Amino acid sequence: LGGYSSRPDATNISDTEELQRVVPVVDLILKEFPDTLISIDTFRSKVAEETVAHGAAIVNDISAGKLDSNMLPTVAKLKVPYIMMHMKGTPQTMKSETHYDNLLKEILFYFSERLSEAKKLGIVDMIIDPGFGFAKTREQNFELLSKLELFKMIEKPLLAGISRKSFIYKTLDTSPDKALNGTSVLNTVALQKGATILRVHDVKEAAECIQLISQIK
Repeated sequence: LGGYSSRPDATNISDTEELQRVVPVVDLILKEFPDTLISIDTFRSKVAEETVAHGAAIVNDISAGKLDSNMLPTVAKLKVPYIMMHMKGTPQTMKSETHYDNLLKEILFYFSERLSEAKKLGIVDMIIDPGFGFAKTREQNFELLSKLELFKMIEKPLLAGISRKSFIYKTLDTSPDKALNGTSVLNTVALQKGATILRVHDVKEAAECIQLISQIK
Protein backbone atom coordinates (compact mmCIF):
# COMPACT_ATOMS: atom_id res chain seq x y z
CA LEU A 1 0.00 0.00 0.00
CA GLY A 2 1.54 3.31 -1.02
CA GLY A 3 0.55 6.96 -1.22
CA TYR A 4 3.50 8.18 -3.27
CA SER A 5 3.71 7.14 -6.91
CA SER A 6 7.12 5.73 -7.77
CA ARG A 7 6.52 5.70 -11.52
CA PRO A 8 9.05 7.53 -13.69
CA ASP A 9 8.44 11.30 -13.62
CA ALA A 10 5.97 10.93 -10.74
CA THR A 11 4.88 14.14 -9.04
CA ASN A 12 6.66 14.79 -5.77
CA ILE A 13 4.24 15.22 -2.85
CA SER A 14 4.82 16.16 0.80
CA ASP A 15 5.03 13.59 3.58
CA THR A 16 1.88 15.19 5.05
CA GLU A 17 -0.09 14.49 1.89
CA GLU A 18 1.35 10.98 1.68
CA LEU A 19 0.16 10.29 5.23
CA GLN A 20 -3.26 11.73 4.49
CA ARG A 21 -3.56 9.28 1.62
CA VAL A 22 -2.45 6.10 3.38
CA VAL A 23 -3.34 6.26 7.08
CA PRO A 24 -7.15 6.20 6.58
CA VAL A 25 -6.76 3.26 4.17
CA VAL A 26 -4.60 1.30 6.63
CA ASP A 27 -7.21 1.93 9.33
CA LEU A 28 -10.05 0.85 7.04
CA ILE A 29 -8.37 -2.35 5.85
CA LEU A 30 -7.45 -3.46 9.36
CA LYS A 31 -10.92 -2.67 10.64
CA GLU A 32 -12.47 -4.98 8.03
CA PHE A 33 -9.63 -7.52 7.84
CA PRO A 34 -7.74 -7.38 11.15
CA ASP A 35 -5.39 -10.27 10.32
CA THR A 36 -4.10 -8.67 7.11
CA LEU A 37 -0.37 -8.00 6.88
CA ILE A 38 0.02 -4.58 5.27
CA SER A 39 3.28 -3.61 3.61
CA ILE A 40 3.62 0.18 3.46
CA ASP A 41 5.46 1.43 0.38
CA THR A 42 7.40 4.56 1.35
CA PHE A 43 10.92 5.96 1.43
CA ARG A 44 10.07 8.39 4.25
CA SER A 45 10.73 7.48 7.87
CA LYS A 46 7.89 9.69 9.13
CA VAL A 47 5.39 7.82 6.96
CA ALA A 48 6.84 4.45 7.98
CA GLU A 49 6.63 5.28 11.68
CA GLU A 50 3.08 6.64 11.54
CA THR A 51 1.64 3.82 9.43
CA VAL A 52 3.28 1.12 11.55
CA ALA A 53 1.72 2.84 14.58
CA HIS A 54 -1.63 2.35 12.81
CA GLY A 55 -0.93 -1.35 12.20
CA ALA A 56 1.19 -1.70 9.06
CA ALA A 57 3.47 -4.75 9.41
CA ILE A 58 6.20 -4.28 6.79
CA VAL A 59 8.12 -1.31 5.38
CA ASN A 60 8.91 -1.42 1.66
CA ASP A 61 11.46 1.24 0.68
CA ILE A 62 12.35 1.84 -2.99
CA SER A 63 15.53 3.66 -1.93
CA ALA A 64 16.87 1.24 0.72
CA GLY A 65 17.27 4.20 3.05
CA LYS A 66 19.17 6.42 0.64
CA LEU A 67 16.45 9.07 0.30
CA ASP A 68 15.91 9.52 4.04
CA SER A 69 18.82 9.16 6.46
CA ASN A 70 16.37 8.43 9.29
CA MET A 71 14.74 5.45 7.56
CA LEU A 72 17.11 2.68 8.67
CA PRO A 73 17.24 3.83 12.32
CA THR A 74 13.45 4.14 12.29
CA VAL A 75 12.93 0.63 10.93
CA ALA A 76 15.38 -0.71 13.50
CA LYS A 77 13.37 0.97 16.24
CA LEU A 78 10.05 -0.28 14.84
CA LYS A 79 11.35 -3.88 14.60
CA VAL A 80 9.38 -4.71 11.46
CA PRO A 81 10.52 -6.53 8.31
CA TYR A 82 12.16 -4.23 5.76
CA ILE A 83 12.11 -4.58 1.99
CA MET A 84 15.00 -2.71 0.38
CA MET A 85 14.97 -2.07 -3.36
CA HIS A 86 17.73 -1.09 -5.76
CA MET A 87 17.25 2.23 -7.52
CA LYS A 88 19.57 4.99 -8.67
CA GLY A 89 18.34 8.56 -8.23
CA THR A 90 14.70 9.30 -7.50
CA PRO A 91 11.43 8.55 -9.33
CA GLN A 92 11.84 11.98 -10.95
CA THR A 93 15.40 11.34 -12.21
CA MET A 94 15.81 7.57 -12.55
CA LYS A 95 15.11 7.43 -16.30
CA SER A 96 18.34 9.36 -16.88
CA GLU A 97 20.40 7.24 -14.47
CA THR A 98 20.70 3.99 -16.37
CA HIS A 99 24.47 3.85 -16.96
CA TYR A 100 26.27 0.92 -15.36
CA ASP A 101 29.79 -0.30 -16.01
CA ASN A 102 28.62 -3.73 -14.80
CA LEU A 103 24.91 -3.96 -14.01
CA LEU A 104 24.88 -7.09 -11.86
CA LYS A 105 28.11 -6.33 -10.05
CA GLU A 106 26.94 -2.83 -9.12
CA ILE A 107 23.53 -4.01 -7.85
CA LEU A 108 25.10 -6.80 -5.80
CA PHE A 109 27.58 -4.36 -4.28
CA TYR A 110 24.71 -1.95 -3.54
CA PHE A 111 22.90 -4.63 -1.53
CA SER A 112 26.09 -5.65 0.25
CA GLU A 113 26.56 -2.08 1.44
CA ARG A 114 22.91 -1.41 2.34
CA LEU A 115 22.44 -4.73 4.15
CA SER A 116 25.62 -4.16 6.15
CA GLU A 117 24.44 -0.70 7.20
CA ALA A 118 20.98 -1.99 8.15
CA LYS A 119 22.46 -4.88 10.15
CA LYS A 120 24.72 -2.51 12.10
CA LEU A 121 21.64 -0.56 13.16
CA GLY A 122 19.84 -3.68 14.32
CA ILE A 123 17.48 -4.51 11.46
CA VAL A 124 17.01 -8.26 11.40
CA ASP A 125 14.32 -9.20 8.89
CA MET A 126 15.33 -7.95 5.44
CA ILE A 127 14.10 -8.71 1.94
CA ILE A 128 15.88 -7.59 -1.23
CA ASP A 129 14.23 -6.33 -4.43
CA PRO A 130 16.53 -5.74 -7.44
CA GLY A 131 14.19 -3.05 -8.72
CA PHE A 132 12.92 -4.10 -12.13
CA GLY A 133 12.01 -0.94 -14.05
CA PHE A 134 13.81 1.44 -11.70
CA ALA A 135 16.79 3.20 -13.31
CA LYS A 136 17.12 0.37 -15.82
CA THR A 137 16.57 0.16 -19.56
CA ARG A 138 14.47 -2.53 -21.19
CA GLU A 139 17.62 -4.47 -22.08
CA GLN A 140 18.98 -4.12 -18.54
CA ASN A 141 15.76 -5.49 -17.06
CA PHE A 142 16.05 -8.62 -19.17
CA GLU A 143 19.75 -8.94 -18.29
CA LEU A 144 18.84 -8.65 -14.61
CA LEU A 145 16.17 -11.33 -14.93
CA SER A 146 18.51 -13.64 -16.82
CA LYS A 147 21.04 -13.52 -13.96
CA LEU A 148 18.60 -13.34 -11.06
CA GLU A 149 20.01 -16.51 -9.53
CA LEU A 150 23.16 -14.57 -8.57
CA PHE A 151 21.20 -12.89 -5.79
CA LYS A 152 20.91 -16.22 -3.97
CA MET A 153 24.45 -15.62 -2.68
CA ILE A 154 23.09 -12.79 -0.51
CA GLU A 155 21.00 -15.32 1.40
CA LYS A 156 17.99 -13.06 1.88
CA PRO A 157 14.43 -13.51 0.59
CA LEU A 158 14.27 -12.19 -2.98
CA LEU A 159 11.29 -10.16 -4.19
CA ALA A 160 10.58 -9.72 -7.89
CA GLY A 161 8.28 -6.89 -8.95
CA ILE A 162 7.75 -7.57 -12.64
CA SER A 163 3.98 -7.32 -12.96
CA ARG A 164 2.82 -5.38 -16.04
CA LYS A 165 6.07 -3.38 -16.21
CA SER A 166 6.83 -1.40 -19.36
CA PHE A 167 9.67 -3.68 -20.43
CA ILE A 168 7.03 -6.41 -20.84
CA TYR A 169 4.34 -4.55 -22.72
CA LYS A 170 6.71 -2.49 -24.86
CA THR A 171 8.57 -5.64 -25.94
CA LEU A 172 5.22 -7.20 -26.87
CA ASP A 173 4.00 -3.96 -28.47
CA THR A 174 0.89 -3.97 -26.34
CA SER A 175 -0.51 -2.10 -23.31
CA PRO A 176 -0.31 -2.65 -19.54
CA ASP A 177 -3.84 -4.02 -19.39
CA LYS A 178 -2.90 -6.68 -21.95
CA ALA A 179 0.40 -7.67 -20.33
CA LEU A 180 -0.89 -10.46 -18.05
CA ASN A 181 0.41 -13.32 -20.20
CA GLY A 182 3.85 -11.73 -20.47
CA THR A 183 3.82 -11.09 -16.73
CA SER A 184 3.02 -14.73 -15.98
CA VAL A 185 5.83 -15.91 -18.26
CA LEU A 186 8.43 -13.70 -16.60
CA ASN A 187 7.12 -14.38 -13.08
CA THR A 188 7.68 -18.07 -13.86
CA VAL A 189 11.26 -17.36 -14.96
CA ALA A 190 11.84 -15.31 -11.78
CA LEU A 191 10.58 -18.17 -9.62
CA GLN A 192 12.83 -20.65 -11.41
CA LYS A 193 15.79 -18.37 -10.80
CA GLY A 194 15.23 -17.97 -7.09
CA ALA A 195 12.57 -15.34 -6.44
CA THR A 196 10.72 -16.16 -3.22
CA ILE A 197 8.17 -13.32 -3.27
CA LEU A 198 6.25 -11.91 -6.23
CA ARG A 199 4.77 -8.41 -6.18
CA VAL A 200 1.76 -8.64 -8.48
CA HIS A 201 -1.49 -7.10 -9.63
CA ASP A 202 -3.08 -10.44 -10.57
CA VAL A 203 -2.98 -12.65 -7.49
CA LYS A 204 -4.80 -15.72 -8.84
CA GLU A 205 -2.57 -16.04 -11.90
CA ALA A 206 0.61 -15.53 -9.86
CA ALA A 207 -0.52 -18.13 -7.32
CA GLU A 208 -1.04 -20.60 -10.16
CA CYS A 209 2.52 -19.95 -11.39
CA ILE A 210 3.83 -20.67 -7.90
CA GLN A 211 1.69 -23.80 -7.56
CA LEU A 212 2.91 -25.25 -10.87
CA ILE A 213 6.57 -24.35 -10.34
CA SER A 214 6.45 -26.04 -6.92
CA GLN A 215 5.63 -29.33 -8.67
CA ILE A 216 8.88 -29.27 -10.67
CA LYS A 217 11.56 -30.97 -8.63
